[in-house]
Parts: sequence; structure tokens; C-alpha cells
Amino acid sequence: MSTSQLIVKPVENRRDLKKFIRFNYELYKNNPYAVPDLLEDLLDTFNPKKNAAYDFCRSQLFLAWRDGKIVGRVAAIINDRANETWNTKNVRFGWIDFIDDIEVSRALIDVVSEWGKQQGMTHIVGPLGFTDMDPEGMLVEGYDRLSTMSTIYNYPYYPEHIAQLGFEKEVGWVERLVTVPHAGHHAQDDKYFRVAKVVEKRLNLKTVKFRNLNDIKRGNYAHKIFDVINRSYAPLYGFSKLMERQIDSYAENYLRFIDMRLLTVIENEEGEVVAIGIGMGSLSHAIQKAKSKIFPFGWVPLLKALKCEKHRSEYLDLLLVGVVPEYQGKGVNAMLFADLIPIAQKMGFKWGETHCQLEDNDKSQDQWAYLECEIHKRRNCYKKKL
Repeated sequence: MSTSQLIVKPVENRRDLKKFIRFNYELYKNNPYAVPDLLEDLLDTFNPKKNAAYDFCRSQLFLAWRDGKIVGRVAAIINDRANETWNTKNVRFGWIDFIDDIEVSRALIDVVSEWGKQQGMTHIVGPLGFTDMDPEGMLVEGYDRLSTMSTIYNYPYYPEHIAQLGFEKEVGWVERLVTVPHAGHHAQDDKYFRVAKVVEKRLNLKTVKFRNLNDIKRGNYAHKIFDVINRSYAPLYGFSKLMERQIDSYAENYLRFIDMRLLTVIENEEGEVVAIGIGMGSLSHAIQKAKSKIFPFGWVPLLKALKCEKHRSEYLDLLLVGVVPEYQGKGVNAMLFADLIPIAQKMGFKWGETHCQLEDNDKSQDQWAYLECEIHKRRNCYKKKL
């Protein structure tokens, strides 16, 4: 596809893929709030042999070129399982980046739309990844706040382009910046801790902690943890069930990096996992220092941020919080917070950053009611008929 000097071409080989990934870093390398994609991580994401989402997804990556220079990128994705679950025929656009030129953004959207039509789709939606475990949503507020490794950062002109291209808002997410309660704060001394004790006794629940990954493997807790995600996230926008190969991959590639103090599991008296909470010290500054590459030396700031107390961030990323449906609205999340708050205090965290939460999900929003926090970022997903 060509528009004057503009050419959009599919990514055809590993060399193209590296250019696709590095364009994000080049576009944002002077921006203090953007956290670049990790080269090695995205090489695996777009590798069908390593990303189990390809078992039920189709995709094609594109690069926009002008005068021999990359000016934009986009991933076209069809999640067949999500389309079947939600009775839709959506092609997703994800990992979209472009210079401030409507000709470029239009060309990227057009090529995804045409690819989607050829696959029998009727609508284009995004930004979305393969699944909910990928970054999603276009930032519309919070451009002056540091991004996280699991969310999208984009310039303010992105949503302006999307509006010009005829998209309408489909759903919105919010992210909160939460102050870790100090001793004497009502959230610690009255609300979460008091409620946690009552709920624990009334529902015969217990908190389970782990020393290392081997503890998780021995009890097959990886699958139990992600079963909670499947059950608790099932009603959420665009969700598709995580399958066994995906769970095995996440357990191998991500759980091993989690500080076990920040992983909390709640079980009932039958030994069934009914709630989980997973946090991680922010790696945003470390990834910026690594300049989007783990090798040859990018692993140094990452390892320091993960393992060295001196280099640990004061920010805690609250990656996943889930409660199975039959235990929602019963105060079980208070047990998660009652376990996490003292640990966060001891580890020196001053703030926590929530993951993206649907703005109309009242149950999810209400769990922060007794903490000092602010909504500091908003992001949208957009949709248009093909």
C-alpha cells in the first residue's frame, strides 16, 4: 500500500521484527514518562512457537516507511476465541505507534482494516493485544505520569488521530496511584485488618504464602492461580480464557521473577484457591536504563531493581487481583490487602499503582475506597465498523 512517499509493508522476517520493536524506543527515547518495549520479550510475544496465544489467534505486523525511514507500526490481530466468546467479528489493532502525521495513522488503520476484511471481520477495535495479559487501551489522561512495564504509553496526539479516523470509544479503563498506609492509618487499623479477621473466620479461609517457585510447582498453584484469573475476569471486556499452554508459559516466564512476599493466595477449607493478589516492584526506571534491551548489559539495572533493596523502586505495581465470583462482595479482598500492606511497608514501598480497571466495574473500583488514592491515568479502547 502506498500514499505518495508513504509505504506500508508487512513484517516478513526477524530483521523486520526487530525494527518493528525498536521503533517504539526510537519514538519515545527522549520522553521521561514512556517505558519502552523490551526487545527480548516482544520477540517471544510475536513468535508462534513461544506465544501460546497463537493457538487461537492470527496476526500480521506492518511497518510504515517514508523515504527509507520507519514512521509507524501496527499489529493486526484476530483472537478467534474472544470473537467466539463474545459473538463478534473483530480485528484488533495493537502495538500501534506513529509520528504526528494523520496520513501515517490512517495508512496503518487502513491496512489493518483491509487485512481484517480479508479474514471475514466486520469491525476494528483497539488498542488491544492478543489477550488481556497484553497491554491494552490508548492513554487519554496521565501523559505526565511514569508508565509501567505492563501498560501502554502514547503521545496526546494519538487519540486525536483516532477520533479523526472515525472511531468511537468502546470501553475505558482507569489506573490509581495508591499511598501505602502508614501505622495508625484507618485503612490499616480499622478497615482492612478488622474486616479481614472477620471474613477469615466466617468463611473458613486462610492465607497461603510461598518461599519459592518450587513451592508453587509442588502444589500445582500456577494453574490454581490462573484459574482464579479465568473465573474472575471472564465477564470483563474482550476476555478470552487462558489455556493450559498459556498458563505454563506465564508460570515459567513471569512467576519466577515475582518476589514471593508479594504473591498472596487465599484458600477455603476445601483447599480451593478463591482469591489471588500479585505485585511487583516497579521496573519502569530500570527498563528505561536498559534502553529496551536485556542483553548485553540491560539485565544489570533490571536485576538490581528486582533483587537489591538499595535499588528497589518506591513504587509497587499491583499486577493482578482476582476473587472468584462466588466469593466476590464478601470482603475477601480485605484479606489480600491485610497481607500485602505490612509487607509493602517493610519493603519500603510508598506507593502502589493499580493495573488497568474498567471504569464501569464498580466492584473493582470499590475495593480502593478505604485507601488514599487518586485516579491518575485513563485509557480507552476504540471501535469502528469496517
